[in-house]
Amino acid sequence: MNIKRIGKAIMVLLLATPALSSMELMAQNLKMPTLEDLLPGGATYRIAENLPGLQWWGDVCIKPGIDSLFAVNPKNGKETLLTTREKVNKVLNSLITPTETTATPGHKGNKVQHFYNTEFPWPDKPYMLIKLPARYIVYDFEKDEFVKGLPQAGERNGANIDYTPEGGHIAYTVKNNLFVDNKAVTEEPEGIVCGQSVHRNEFGIGKGTFWSPQGNLLAFYRMNESMVTPYPLVDITPRIALVDKIRYPMAGMLSHQVTVGIYNPDTQKNVYLNTGDPTNRYFTNISWAPDGKSLYLIELNRDQNHAKLCRYSSETGELMSTLIEETHPKYVEPQQPILFLPWDHTQFIYQTQKDGYNHLYLYNTDGKLIKQLTKGEWLVQNVLGFNARKEEVIIASTEVSPLQSNLYKVNVNTGKRTPLDNSKGVHNGILSASGNYIIDRYSTPDTPRKIEITNTQNKKSVSLLTAKNPYEGFVMPAIETGTIKAADGKTDLYYRLVKPADFDPNKKYPAIVYVYGGPHAQMITNGWMNDARGWDIYMANKGYIMFTLDNRGSSNRGLEFENVTFRHLGIEEGKDQVKGVDYLKSLPYIDSNRIGVHGWSFGGHMTTALMLRYPEIFKVGVAGGPVIDWKYYEIMYGERYMDTPQTNPEGYEQCDLKNLAGQLKGHLLIIHDDHDDTCVPQHTLSFMKACVDARTYPDLFIYPGHKHNVLGRDRVHLHEKITLYFEDYL
Repeated sequence: MNIKRIGKAIMVLLLATPALSSMELMAQNLKMPTLEDLLPGGATYRIAENLPGLQWWGDVCIKPGIDSLFAVNPKNGKETLLTTREKVNKVLNSLITPTETTATPGHKGNKVQHFYNTEFPWPDKPYMLIKLPARYIVYDFEKDEFVKGLPQAGERNGANIDYTPEGGHIAYTVKNNLFVDNKAVTEEPEGIVCGQSVHRNEFGIGKGTFWSPQGNLLAFYRMNESMVTPYPLVDITPRIALVDKIRYPMAGMLSHQVTVGIYNPDTQKNVYLNTGDPTNRYFTNISWAPDGKSLYLIELNRDQNHAKLCRYSSETGELMSTLIEETHPKYVEPQQPILFLPWDHTQFIYQTQKDGYNHLYLYNTDGKLIKQLTKGEWLVQNVLGFNARKEEVIIASTEVSPLQSNLYKVNVNTGKRTPLDNSKGVHNGILSASGNYIIDRYSTPDTPRKIEITNTQNKKSVSLLTAKNPYEGFVMPAIETGTIKAADGKTDLYYRLVKPADFDPNKKYPAIVYVYGGPHAQMITNGWMNDARGWDIYMANKGYIMFTLDNRGSSNRGLEFENVTFRHLGIEEGKDQVKGVDYLKSLPYIDSNRIGVHGWSFGGHMTTALMLRYPEIFKVGVAGGPVIDWKYYEIMYGERYMDTPQTNPEGYEQCDLKNLAGQLKGHLLIIHDDHDDTCVPQHTLSFMKACVDARTYPDLFIYPGHKHNVLGRDRVHLHEKITLYFEDYL
């Protein structure tokens, strides 16, 4: 080599040294986030500042804290102290009896520990509802005095507590029976459950009791699951392990039977709706008529392709009319009860995907369609409430982008939509009683959290919080989003790419695909960090490219996008994920020979399926709580997307991953919780048996005592385990 050239090269290096040193110095000033920083349950878990418990008292915003309770003027943001914890506890202490003090062992019983779970259900009175372990308290915060005490369920170890401020009654469940005001409403044997959520929380069901608008009647679910074969889960806590039996109806097998009762606290009598034989029927989306004289629900057949909106008499339980019927060759999926217009009780809003996207339709109580209120290739995600004076309904929708949730008011008379936010990011709103104001919580990719109060008429806002970046001072990776074409060659799919902070385009990086892929879930949004997970951040900092793709079948893209997977779950989703990998491979900095995959639940199914169906692509996988055989999954979810094993044997056979056990080539770790009552351990154990028979060798790790995910302190250990597996084999 020429001596001059060598000298020139040395000079270039010397000149570059100060710059390199300053970069290193900058890096030294930043901390590398650990799993403890990044994961819920971590000792130093970092999350954006928040204002928990914000709510409305009429049109006054209530801001609770630990020691103080404030009212916020929505016009100017001015705060006024309402009361303090010291004052409230002084009043409550004067009411305590020795019995109440000892009624709930382990609780600091009748003292307020903070104001975050207080409620303000009386917009016309200065009252708040204080929830204590032994009882509920109605408290006057203007006079700082006790108003009323309500017996709670503490002494009975009750659950599912449901209080009606209108009627002053309190409902709760003890084991499998329902109580109201400490009186037993039902006396059912084991195997029949009252007052609790039914149909395994599908169809938007999240509770089992429903008070009438006047608070004088209580509708409740009664679920007979005695015909469902008890499923064994093993509790290893005692020296001799015990069998915990759950009622888990599997696809194609006998399902539980549900009826709806109405309890009258004045007469202490029950009336049951005369729905006929409940076999193979689902009763969902319960709502009351404004006058309390009738009850509405949506009935669905077991095939889930025929829905009926029915009206029943609350006095006799008899069917009064069937107002709407809806069918679909694949499935109908009602998720929301009807909503009556507060200014016209002869009209209500019905939500359906019948035009391909979830939209609002206005009907009268005769079942006549008045008009479609919203329309377009976007969907209504939520109805926040109404402004009765302006005759407006307030909604959240994906109209701006499938990656966003934005707030609008819709004029019920004209259909005109008016945006109520900045049209950026992901917004969640809480509407005031009048509908004049909205508490708007939102985030964008680079804004962790902002909270504002917005006037729904003039869009003027006052700021309550602008959260700092919780990772300020930490080394953070770069996050990119974009679109690729699905396997059908025409549908746009959104992806997220997370790169190391010290990314070098000239290097080759291993890549890990984080996948979910199932319905009712969306992994990429325009919220904070584009919804990148803490583990994604951690692995990117360790030198991996992290990739996530929302394939066809996932949420917020309309009915056709979702139901393309009907009767063959995991197949089309897998084809789309491979298209995502094709995109990864096209990037010059990706090591095509080092691609891994990880996911949980439906993502566990996808991880296992991708490892088996595409062994030439995926070298390492970690599957958590995976569905292996859809015959082992529950009826309501499984049959909606797969039909029954009797009517779709080919689909069940095609999607049974045990049949592919012999195709495992790479390293696969399966993690399962031993008390998983959502995706029972039989999935994983049967797959391990199939692999033994096929002479393939996956790895297995069990988390004792957890259910369908690993939460709490053990969550850090879980991700350490996952990380080590990729470090060992990818």
